Amino acid sequence: MPYRLGIDIGGTFTDLVLLDDRADGAPPVVRKVLSTPDDFARGVLEGVRALLAAGGPAAAVRDVVHGTTVATNALLERRGALTGLLTTAGFRDLLEIRRLRLPRLYDLGWEKPPPLVERALRLEVDERLDHTGAAVRPLDEASAREAIARLRAAGVAAVAVCLLHAYADPAHEARLGALAESLLPGVFVSLSHQVLPQIQEYERLSTTVINAYVGPVVARYLEQMAAGLAGVGVTAPLRVMQSNGASMDLPAARRRPAQLIESGPAAGAVAVAALGRRTDERRLLALDMGGTTAKAALILDGAVPLAAEAEIGAGVTAATRLNRGGGYALSLPAVDLVEVGAGGGSLLWLDAGGALQVGPESAGAAPGPVCYGRGGTAPTLTDANVVLGYLNPTALAGGAVPLDAAAAAAAVGALGERLGLRPEAAAFGAFRVAVASMVRAVRAVSAERGHDPGGLAMVAFGGNGPLHGAAVAAALGIPRVIVPPAPGVFSAWGLLAAEVAHHASRTYLRPLEAVDLATLQGIARGLRDDARRSLGGPADVVLEWSADLRYSGQSSELNVALAVPPGALPGAAALEGLDGRFAAVHEERYGHRAPGEPVELVNLRLVARIPGEAPPLPGGAGAGAGTRGRAAPARRRRQVYFGPREGWMSAPVVERDALSRPPGAPGAPGAPGDGERGPLIVEDYDATTLVPPGWRVRLDRQGAIVLEAGG
Repeated sequence: MPYRLGIDIGGTFTDLVLLDDRADGAPPVVRKVLSTPDDFARGVLEGVRALLAAGGPAAAVRDVVHGTTVATNALLERRGALTGLLTTAGFRDLLEIRRLRLPRLYDLGWEKPPPLVERALRLEVDERLDHTGAAVRPLDEASAREAIARLRAAGVAAVAVCLLHAYADPAHEARLGALAESLLPGVFVSLSHQVLPQIQEYERLSTTVINAYVGPVVARYLEQMAAGLAGVGVTAPLRVMQSNGASMDLPAARRRPAQLIESGPAAGAVAVAALGRRTDERRLLALDMGGTTAKAALILDGAVPLAAEAEIGAGVTAATRLNRGGGYALSLPAVDLVEVGAGGGSLLWLDAGGALQVGPESAGAAPGPVCYGRGGTAPTLTDANVVLGYLNPTALAGGAVPLDAAAAAAAVGALGERLGLRPEAAAFGAFRVAVASMVRAVRAVSAERGHDPGGLAMVAFGGNGPLHGAAVAAALGIPRVIVPPAPGVFSAWGLLAAEVAHHASRTYLRPLEAVDLATLQGIARGLRDDARRSLGGPADVVLEWSADLRYSGQSSELNVALAVPPGALPGAAALEGLDGRFAAVHEERYGHRAPGEPVELVNLRLVARIPGEAPPLPGGAGAGAGTRGRAAPARRRRQVYFGPREGWMSAPVVERDALSRPPGAPGAPGAPGDGERGPLIVEDYDATTLVPPGWRVRLDRQGAIVLEAGG
């Protein structure tokens, strides 16, 4: 009985999915357990034990995929390893000089984030290459040994090595890395030519430093996780989600932990892309709202959108080339999404002007919202939703998380008194403020990029996405909201839908007309061989080649796919007509092209992936088994508040399978399938879907809840 296990850690809940991989296998088993921020692995293992008790035997688990925020938290909370830096003489302060960009141009009080390596631990070595890799000054090993000795005396746990032109020839950097490893046994060493062999010295330096800074933290966590899983009988290989939406094995994750910085949010986008391919939905907006944050991404034609770089800790805004400098630059492919601090655990507070705010600070899992009864005293968005009647007033997650509605009402009521509002009015105000934050995120990935939200469908998931999805959609004119089966653990399912892949790149800066094919193919061969080693050398690896190109004189590039036969290396045929394809991409992005201007090749890129099919959708499974085939319980009703216009309304509370299905769909009772009108509340084990007045709701053939405006 082959099983696959997906584990997704969030700021408030840890989500788990156990899938039976057989075609006629048992329904999936899902679990939501409170995260344990003091030791995330402990919460995961508690959830795995509960999951295995309700599902299959541990020995039958053949695959485990994990999405984690450990690397992100280490970076954002400045809890990484004590790190030293070895760099070319004259460049020790590049980490602080950065890009000379300010994210808030006229804010005189803004301060850039402190460098991850303090100045006393940024040491110089005497060496110099030019941009072609030719030695201007040989590596002075005496200065290198002296610098390494100073780092040893300082007790560093990690060392980043980034020499000025190591991308062109890594010889000096490789030698310096070998010295560091021999003189600093047990210390994590990060070499820029292995992490990011590209030009743009600040981006390469920052990425290499991040890799070193989080390296020991990630390695320790992954070792604990693997040992813990083995302790409960799960000995299957552990894979980890990368920022780019693909998974990697443990050895690769230990070598390149910077690839895990955006591991947590990536799985949701992967899940929506897989859903789009399965249902032939071509234009989808992903809205993933959990306990701490909400994430939005645009999924077109079933493809996960990737950005070439990200800024971590920059205030959670849309990353554009015109708004940079506020965080730590990570120049690695990552899922292109926008994140805002609006989740169920987001704190409600009043600013200096007395205006109601929601987040970005969160109560998280400890102490959590006031209604959890775990010591929280400050009201949260979840408390507001309990007061409004949107959430079950007694318990969540199938009774695993009991709720104290009276405590929530008292906390929100106290805030309302300060605003001169009744508790339900204050709670509804918090709901609308949170919705406004999510509207900004969705608009940033749609309207601000030239896509009319009205022509898109929204997929709302996460523990809180289905609760707020219709309100966000209404504000943007989005006519349809899809709530997938098992929405609260949908990202954990996305982990199992992710392919195993390796992303790599290498700078080869030349005018297109001056590219030397032998040199280009030598670079490509090195990328290919490294990718195959990283993936374990399977025969079915698919290679996808592309190039970063620009007009001569430009400071930014555009990525263009290369047409290369399967298994081959880029050759003359791949370069033929490449300047024209680049011009077309340039015109699509910027609205113009520059005929006659020379085009430069900057970077050669490779994505090597092991193809695979996404697993079956959870199909509406509950905590321990599917809900289909049993009689739906009697409908309940609850008083729900929809604002000053509608006021309090009596809304039916139903389970997913009580909704009408299209004729001919599994479980359909022959109803016409046009759905029911709101207000209505649908309670799943792992999430609650709110259907407001003016919307109608039904189930589709996949078992997904579909909300449509105009009810």
